[in-house]
Amino acid sequence: MVTELIKTKKLKWGVAGLGRFAENNFLPAIQYLRKSKVNSVYSHNIARAKSIASKFGVPEYFDDFESFLKSDIDAVYICSKNSDHYEQVIKAAQAKKHIFCEKPLAIDSKQAEEMVNAANDNKVLFAVNFIHNYHPLTIKAKELINTLKLGKIVSVQANFNIDFPPDNNYRFNKQKSGGGALRDLGSHMLNLLRYFGGEISEIDGFIDNIVYQSEVEDFASGIVKFSKGGYGYFNVSYNAKKTFNRLEIICHRGSIEIDNLIGRKIIGTKLSIIIDGEAKKSFRKGGNRMLFALRSVQESFLQNKQPLATGYDGLINMKLMEDLERKCQSKMK
Repeated sequence: MVTELIKTKKLKWGVAGLGRFAENNFLPAIQYLRKSKVNSVYSHNIARAKSIASKFGVPEYFDDFESFLKSDIDAVYICSKNSDHYEQVIKAAQAKKHIFCEKPLAIDSKQAEEMVNAANDNKVLFAVNFIHNYHPLTIKAKELINTLKLGKIVSVQANFNIDFPPDNNYRFNKQKSGGGALRDLGSHMLNLLRYFGGEISEIDGFIDNIVYQSEVEDFASGIVKFSKGGYGYFNVSYNAKKTFNRLEIICHRGSIEIDNLIGRKIIGTKLSIIIDGEAKKSFRKGGNRMLFALRSVQESFLQNKQPLATGYDGLINMKLMEDLERKCQSKMK
């Protein structure tokens, strides 16, 4: 059981962590939701907090996290450095705030498990921003697979490659990020493999620095075995200037391909279906990816329903990434 239904006309949000993603994605998107409003923002830098509050018309801003949690908010969006998620999620749960946290969930699975337990113990909802889960065409593809019309899954393949040269971003500091392309982009792809293929019994692959040298990897690739049969493949990198990032689901009787979903913010997404004995079908859906996620999470929090991507999903995701990292480290010895 979680806390009682939020008896309010609007879900009152606090935003913790005011980097580029919060400024350019979350805060602009939430302006379009009539049932949500941002009441408070938090940053360790009070000047940054004040600037963002002014830019988006937020009433309160803080550089003290405990004071931030005591402000007039029902839910917290945590978009801070990966190394800050652990403490902030646990404190938010103890303050009885619903939580929407960025991925990867934490630095390691031990932290992630404590975060999930804290949310459960304090009866608050815990959502993770595996943003692709919330897209209408991702949900449509899952429904098609569940009908069994496509037959048994043979393989799922997901690619997410971008160009991200090392700079002073925290993602290139292993202590703050936990890792590079795998933790940042691979967490999304592993989540999609598990979303479509079910629980994963085995994982293996490679981690490397192919183009850019830094504390963290610029490339990761993996293969997984689904518990119920079939395989999944993913490829992620920080070193590709021009790529085709797509999702392919191959089944016994047909296949699904989703273009312009991964790594795109607003451009229209296309889902194509081919089934043995039938004409090819296509579906298109435009819209802001973050807005899709926020609408879904807003409904979950207001109606006291479990979100599409939960803290538990984030925990399993962490365990899979750690397993792959251990195997890659063993290969290098």
